[in-house]
Amino acid sequence: MLRTFSITPVETARDLRDFINLPKRLYRAQAGYVPHLDMERRDTFNPKKNPYFQHAEARFWLARAGDRVVGRISAQVDRAHLERYQDGTGFFGCLDVEDDADIYARLFTTAESWLHDKGMTRARGPLSLSINEEVGLQVEGFDSRSMLLVPWHPPYAGPRVEAQGYTKIRDVWCYDYDVQNAPPTIGRKLIERGGLAGRVKVRTVDMKRFDAEVRTLLDIFNDAWSDNWGYVPFTEAEIAVAAKTLKPVVIRDLAIFVDVDGESVAFIVALANLNEALRGLNGRLLPLGWAKLAWRLLVDKPRTARVPLMGVRHKFRNHPLLGAGLAMMAIDALRENGKRLGMTNAELGWILEDNKPTNNIIRTVGGRRYKTHRIYEKGLR
Repeated sequence: MLRTFSITPVETARDLRDFINLPKRLYRAQAGYVPHLDMERRDTFNPKKNPYFQHAEARFWLARAGDRVVGRISAQVDRAHLERYQDGTGFFGCLDVEDDADIYARLFTTAESWLHDKGMTRARGPLSLSINEEVGLQVEGFDSRSMLLVPWHPPYAGPRVEAQGYTKIRDVWCYDYDVQNAPPTIGRKLIERGGLAGRVKVRTVDMKRFDAEVRTLLDIFNDAWSDNWGYVPFTEAEIAVAAKTLKPVVIRDLAIFVDVDGESVAFIVALANLNEALRGLNGRLLPLGWAKLAWRLLVDKPRTARVPLMGVRHKFRNHPLLGAGLAMMAIDALRENGKRLGMTNAELGWILEDNKPTNNIIRTVGGRRYKTHRIYEKGLR
């Protein structure tokens, strides 16, 4: 029997609560899924707290069958992207839906109509909400460990999206890195052969200057990633919020800078996998969630981490020896410090499938590709 359902915009506090809660109900029995903290999601979707909205606008919708929420989607127009690429591309994201073709069709029709009315000529996603946040629809590695700020989707989602006329434009890959058993790299040898012997210093982040260090890191990132497909630079406001947000999950000895002649030119940063500590909390910190979270973070510490950011400045990156050498020296420090701290694994990602230099480096140092997320695109009429 066909169900009747409605598509309505998120307008009230109850709507937002339902929007945040839907994935928790849909995926609660899935091994690879751990819910976000509700408070973090509220801030992400709040234009007053997320500086993304200073250069973008978004709309959110729910599908309801009676009193039951059965799907959700967002649509975004990012002026920073449009100014950079001038390609008429809008975005969709926050895609979580029961396995029903009609619900997918209605949600996408609603989001695409809004994007078309905004003058967009194509839709791309899922991005939740931007290329610098959660990227892609998971199509491989569904049972892998849950990782901080890495989206999870069920196996049926990819075919349902493709049935709406969307085709793959890029895959992004995540690698599992065995911190305890990965071999040393040849980074130092490459540096010596490249003529920088004695001029390179590897150091950890200075937590007393944390805000300044984050600015240095994101300055390297904006330089290193500037010619990556889909890249949109972090704004000053986003950098400030990132510094505040990242500090609780940055492990000092796993945030590495590589300096050449006193200038920071490369970095790698691993964040404690907060999802280890969040498992079983269902996104809530009350009434007992705070105590459980504090215990898990301070006493029963996470043994896995995620490396969401790694980069080498342009002036070294394309050198036949120095680009790989600087990156490998950073990875060596991450591995050595991680072993000492008792870390077992780190996830390196995401990496664009056609970023051959970075993929080659990660494979060379022992990374094993274990997750794939897909970015889709469709022309709008």
